[in-house]
Amino acid sequence: MFKWLAVVLVVLVALLQYRLWFGEGGLKELGQIHARVDALEAENQPMRARNQRLAAEVVDLKTGLDAIEERARSHLGMIREDEQFYWVPDVAKGASRQAVASRNTP
Repeated sequence: MFKWLAVVLVVLVALLQYRLWFGEGGLKELGQIHARVDALEAENQPMRARNQRLAAEVVDLKTGLDAIEERARSHLGMIREDEQFYWVPDVAKGASRQAVASRNTP
């Protein structure tokens, strides 16, 4: 009697272990999930770096005037009141606009 009970218990434990190792939600699926997580982390890394750069730029624009001045100069073509603007038309071929600003020194 105890021999059969022991055999049944061993078979039951073997079936449970089989489901743990090879069944749905087992170690094979866990390995696939880890591989997918690693792939998504690698894909997200450039986006995280971009977000950090943008956050630093936002902080710089909120706190410092240098970033605002640089944007005004490069994107809008603005100059300060104490500067003179010189446009040299054929310096760089293909450039739509070439601007050289120099400080007006008395």
